[in-house]
Amino acid sequence: MINLLPPEIKTSYSYARRNLQLRGWIIALFAVLIGVGLLGTYGLLNMQSSIKSNQHQVTVVQGQLEAENLIETEQQVKEVSGSLRLAAQVISKEVLFSKLITQIGSAMPSGAILSSLNINQTSGGLDLSAKATDYQTASQVQVNLASSKSNIFAKADIVSIDCGVADSNVNNYPCTVILRTLFNDNNQFLFINQGAK
Repeated sequence: MINLLPPEIKTSYSYARRNLQLRGWIIALFAVLIGVGLLGTYGLLNMQSSIKSNQHQVTVVQGQLEAENLIETEQQVKEVSGSLRLAAQVISKEVLFSKLITQIGSAMPSGAILSSLNINQTSGGLDLSAKATDYQTASQVQVNLASSKSNIFAKADIVSIDCGVADSNVNNYPCTVILRTLFNDNNQFLFINQGAK
C-alpha cells in the first residue's frame, strides 16, 4: 500500500504518535510517584505506631519492675552474693575452722571470750574480735594469740580496744578487742599444710 499523504500530514501523524507515547510515559511516571509517596507515608505511619507501641511496652515493664520491689530484690541478691563470696573465701583460704576455733579458745585468757572470726582480704590471715572483762584482759588476748606457744599466728596486731561501762546485770564483758592476725607458715590449720606433713 502506498502512502499518498502529503509530507506535512505524515509528520503531524508521527508527532501525534510520539505525543501519545510521551503522555503514556508521563502518566506511568505520575502513577509511580504516587505509589512511592503512598509507600513512604505508610512506612512513616507504621514506624510511628511501632515507636508508640515500644514506648508503651517500656512504660509497662518499668511499672512491673517497680511493683515487684526491684530495689528489695537487688539487696537480697547482694546479701546472697556476699554470703557466697564469704564461702568462696573460706574455701580458697582452706582453713580448718574446727581445729582453729578450739586452739584460739584455749589461747584465750581467763575473762575473755571469742566473739567473731572473719577472713580478711589479704591472704593467710583472719580478723577476729573478742569480748573481755577489762582492758588488761583485752590486751592479754593479743599477747596470747601472738605467742609462739600457741603456734597459731605469726602476728596478731590490735586494731582497737573499746571498753564500755561494766554492768553485771547486762554486760559481763564490756571491752571489745579487734585483732588482725597472720597465720604461721607451719601451722596446722590449713589444708595445704596438712597435706605437706
